Order: sequence, then C-alpha cells, then structure tokens
Amino acid sequence: MGAGLAATGAAQAPSDTVNIGVVGFRGRGRSHYQTFAKMPGVKVAYLCDVDERLYDRAVGEVEEIAGYRPKTEHDIRKLLEHDDLDAISVATPDHWHALMAIWGCQAGKDVYVEKPCSYTLWEGRKMVEATRKYNRIVQVGLNNRSDVRVRSAIDFVRKGSFGPAYRSKAIIYRGRHSIGKVQESSIPKGVHWDLYQGPAPYRAFTLNRFHYGWHFFNDMSTTEVGNNGVHALDLVRWGLRKDEHPVRIHCAGGQYVEDSDSEVPNMQVGTFEYADGTLAEVDATTIFSPTFGGTRMGTFFYTEQGYVSSVNNWKATRGKFTPGNNPDLPSGVSLRAANLSFPKIEYLDGPEIPDLDEKEVSHFQNFIDAVRSRKREDLHCEIEDGHLSTSLCHLANISLRTGRKLVFDPKTETFTGDDEANRLLRREYREPFVVPEQV
Repeated sequence: MGAGLAATGAAQAPSDTVNIGVVGFRGRGRSHYQTFAKMPGVKVAYLCDVDERLYDRAVGEVEEIAGYRPKTEHDIRKLLEHDDLDAISVATPDHWHALMAIWGCQAGKDVYVEKPCSYTLWEGRKMVEATRKYNRIVQVGLNNRSDVRVRSAIDFVRKGSFGPAYRSKAIIYRGRHSIGKVQESSIPKGVHWDLYQGPAPYRAFTLNRFHYGWHFFNDMSTTEVGNNGVHALDLVRWGLRKDEHPVRIHCAGGQYVEDSDSEVPNMQVGTFEYADGTLAEVDATTIFSPTFGGTRMGTFFYTEQGYVSSVNNWKATRGKFTPGNNPDLPSGVSLRAANLSFPKIEYLDGPEIPDLDEKEVSHFQNFIDAVRSRKREDLHCEIEDGHLSTSLCHLANISLRTGRKLVFDPKTETFTGDDEANRLLRREYREPFVVPEQV
C-alpha cells in the first residue's frame, strides 16, 4: 500500500499490503502484533517500544507467525518518519495515546489507538480535530463494538424493543493486587525512561511506575474508570443513543483499605445526567466486591417493563408486581393499601434478543477494512465515538477530584462558571511532548 498512497486518502486495491507499526507491546500491544501478523494483506513492518529488552521475543513471535522479521524503533518520532508505514497501532500507557495519535495523523498515517483514547477531555477533542484535518482513519480500541452479540443487544435497546431506556448502569468489579511500596532504583539498561514518561512530569525510576504499574499513578492513569470502565460506559452511551455529553456529573469515592504507592482511587461511584433527564451511572472498584447479577463487569439498561443486561450473554428480564401475602393485616388496613406498600415482585424472562444477521469481524479487522475503504463511517468506533465515551471517564474523575457535582456545557466542552474544574480538562505538558493548540 505504501504511506505515500495512504496519505492521499485515496481508495486502495484489496490486494495491497497494509504496513503497520505496533507501538507499546509489553501488555495489550502483544495481542495487537499477534493479530495483525495473522491477517492476509497486513504486515507488521515495525515494532516500537521504549523497553528494548522486549524486542527479541516480539520480533521472534512475528517471525514465527508470519515468516518475516519486523524492524524495531524505540522512539515513536523515528517510527513515523518511515515512508513504508501506512498505520500505527498504539497500546502505550494512557498519557501517550493522544499525542501519538495526533503525530500519526500529521505524518499521514492511519491510527488504531487503545482505550481510553485520551488522558484528558481536551486531548480527545484535539484528536478529533487532527483526524478531520488530515483525513485519517482513526479507530479507538473499544472492541466490544465489534462483538456481534453486543451489537445485537445494543440494537435491541436502541430500537426500544423492550421499551425506551431511561437509565443505564455500568459496573466494573475487577480486583487488583496491591502494588505495595517500592524504592527508587536505577534505570535498567535498554529502557528509555525519559521517553516512557513523555508528556508527564519526570519522576525517578521505580518498578511500580513501569509497565502495568503506571495504572496506579495520576500522571499516567485515568483510574479504573478510564481503564476498564470505559468499555461499559461506551455501551451505556451507545445504547442510550447519547451522541452528546451529559450536563450534570457527580462522582464520589477514593482509596479504601490501601497502603501502597498507589495514587488512584480504588472505588468510584458516579452519575451522569443528560439534558433530557436520562441517567447513566458507573460503579467501579478494584477491591473485594460481590458480583452484580452474576457478573463483575457489565452493563444494564432499565425500562418501564424491566431491564436488559449483559449478564448471561445479554438477556431481557421483565418485572411484575403481584399482590403480596399479608395474612395478618392490622385492623382497619385494607388489602389494597397493604399491597401498595408491600407488593410481591417477580422477575420473568423477557423477549429473546435476536442476533443481527452480521458476520463476526474483529475490531482490528474492521480497522484494516476501513483503512482500505477510506470511509470512516465503516469504523465500529471512530474517534468521535471514542472521545464521547472516554469523556465520561474524565468527567467522573474531575468531579471526584473537585469533590462536588459539576455542570457541563456539551457545546463548549467546559464547565459552567467553574475555573477549578476547567483547569482539569487538560494538563501541563513536559517539553517537547506537547499536544498543540492547533493540530
């Protein structure tokens, strides 16, 4: 395919090879290069990571899968200089997502960027602006959108097949081991620590801040609400048909039973109210918690008939009130009055949720298909959708940090009359890793 042709935005023949570079592959990124390497017409041309100790295994795995050895770079800026690169796939810590995606668009590359798409709400808008300005294909890794069963359930909810949804709830009960406390130490050979921290303030090296441990530090993390909660909140917003921001947000929580280096809350409960009164909620914790309806991570939609939930691979449950059993009614209390106060509630199977007549296509394949078609409407989670869903996480985190309910203006993407909250819509960047005002 070639980056020169890709940068023009012209449609390409299906036989052309899409050359991709995977950025960050210690964790989630490993599945990126493994998946792309198996795809016909796709070549993992480059692997990029600030930890050179990871190269041998990753290059060897690609060679074993696809029969060729990708080249390596440790600096995203060097990677984007290559003319034989069509797209990048970003699986770095959260604080790098926006800048890498914007740089990729500016370099004429298409971008697959992991969730959450941005570290701040302002960054998300800049990503949308860059995507439009440079006419790029940008997919956000909210991969539930490519699951046919999920698509079928959301279609069922959006159509009002079980009544219109007035409320939705996202629950994320994903336990995490404590990271404990770790002393500062020397930077390991082969680790480009300054580049790893990038836009964030420079901190001394500790094992807790590196690789998966970054999730526990405010400079890099968007909390568990941004880490896993964004998946469920994306379905909440999608099912409720909310292609807009909420107008009122309140989130409470903090650190409980924690004695470690962690800076992020391990429990958050938040509400989002839309202009029409529709209510969305998030309940996230990384400490011990019972399941909610038999699941530790899921989405619920409430209607006047009952609810639709992701439990047991998505099903509708009908609620029914019946007269209660009140054999010992107090003198003078009617049966009707007693049943109004103490009704019996039954929960019955609702209508079946039919599967859509769609072929299962992975989120990665959907991205490649859109790279070929040059139609952003072909994407299952284009950057605008990714930004709106990720913004729910940012709004919840800002409410938690300010300690109060906030009023938000969806059109300007700012808080009404609240300078403190507005300052938290963006961050201070460390030169030269700066998201520009004009992308």
